[in-house]
Amino acid sequence: MSVQRYPLSGVTVVSLEQAVAAPYATRQLADLGARVIKVERPGGGDFARRYDTTVHGHSSYFVWINRSKESLTLDLKDPRGREILHDLLDGADVFVQNLAPGAAGRLGLDAATVTSRRPQLIPCTISGWGTTGPWADRKAYDLLVQCQTGLVSLTGTPDATARTGISVADIAGGMYAYSGILTALYTRAVTGEAHPVEVSLFEALAEWMGQPAYYTRYGGTQPPRLGTSHATIAPYGTYPAADGKEVLFSIQNEREWAALCTEFLGRPELVDDPRFATASDRVAHREELDTVVAGRFALSSSSDDILKDLERIGIACAGVNDVPAFLDHPVLAARGRWTEVGVPGATVEALLPPADLAGLPARMDPVPDVGEHSGTILAELGRTEEEVAALRADGVI
Repeated sequence: MSVQRYPLSGVTVVSLEQAVAAPYATRQLADLGARVIKVERPGGGDFARRYDTTVHGHSSYFVWINRSKESLTLDLKDPRGREILHDLLDGADVFVQNLAPGAAGRLGLDAATVTSRRPQLIPCTISGWGTTGPWADRKAYDLLVQCQTGLVSLTGTPDATARTGISVADIAGGMYAYSGILTALYTRAVTGEAHPVEVSLFEALAEWMGQPAYYTRYGGTQPPRLGTSHATIAPYGTYPAADGKEVLFSIQNEREWAALCTEFLGRPELVDDPRFATASDRVAHREELDTVVAGRFALSSSSDDILKDLERIGIACAGVNDVPAFLDHPVLAARGRWTEVGVPGATVEALLPPADLAGLPARMDPVPDVGEHSGTILAELGRTEEEVAALRADGVI
C-alpha cells in the first residue's frame, strides 16, 4: 500500500504556538502535508483549547485550526524541556512562535539565537506590534488590533461601531505567516539560503486597510459607517422585500446601472438623471436613490421574486444568510466541500481547504489531544521509556 504524498511531505515544522494566528498558519502547512509538531504547556496545553466547549466538549477555535498536527507537551522553564525543544529544532525546517513579547528572547528562542547554530532553519515570529518599535513590548489580541488600525471605526452603523464577527486580525496575521513561510521554503530550495519570517498582527491588518487609508489620506475624510451599504458605491447594500427578508445587491458599472433603471426599476429616465449619472453622483444622492429602490422592492410579493428579477438582468444579488443557512449552502454541498475530521472522542464535519491543487488531496488528519504524541516524539529523539516516564513524573512533559 503506497504512502500518500502531499506537497509539503518531508517538511517538519515545530511550532510554539497558542491562540489563533500561529495555529492558523501552521494548520495550513499541515493541510499541505507538513509534519507540524505543536508544543504545548503540560497540563492544560494551548489556552485556546478552553475558549469554549461547543464541539463535543472541545473548543470551536481549537478544532478549526489544529487538525493534522502532533501535540508535544514541554515545560520550557525546565532545562530538560528546553533541551528537548532544541533537539527538535535540530531536525526541523521551520520554527514558528507567537509567544508573549520578550518571552522567546528570554528562552533563547528568538530568530537570531535559534539560527546561529541552524543556518538552514526558517524561523517565523508572529507578534502583535512587531519585534522592534515603541510597542514591541505590548501584548495584543484581535480586537485591540482592529481598534488600532481603525477597522472598528469603519464597521457598524452610523450610530455605533462594531467589531467584525470573526478574528480578522489573527486570520490576516496567520495568512501572511503562512505565505511568508512558503516563500522562505521556496527561496531556500532555489538559493540554499534560509530567511527568517516576521509578521505582526497590526501590520497584517494594516495592509487590509489599504483602500480606506488611501481614501482618507487623499480624500480628506474617512469612509462613513453605513452598515451593509458601501462608502463609494451606490446602490449597494441590503433592502427589505415585502416578505420582510433582505436582499443584497450592488451596481458595479454603468451597464448594470442602465439595466437596473430600465429593466428592474422601470424608470429609464433615471439612467441619465444628473443626480445619478455617475458613480460619484449616485453616492452623493444615496438617500434619494435608496428611496427609489425601496419603492420598487415594496412592489414585489417576495424576496425570491426580486432575486429572480435581478439575476435575469445580470445584477449580482443574494439573500442574507445566517450561519445555519451557510452550513447548508447548496454550493458547498454540490462541490463536495465537507469532509470528516477526528477530534478526541468524536468526529466532526470540516470544510476542505479553499485552495484546490489538482491531483493533490488535502491532508485532513485528526485534531490532537494535549500531549498525545509526546511519547512517540521523544522516542524519535532517542529518549528511553524510563527517561520519558521520569520527565512525565516531573511534569516536564
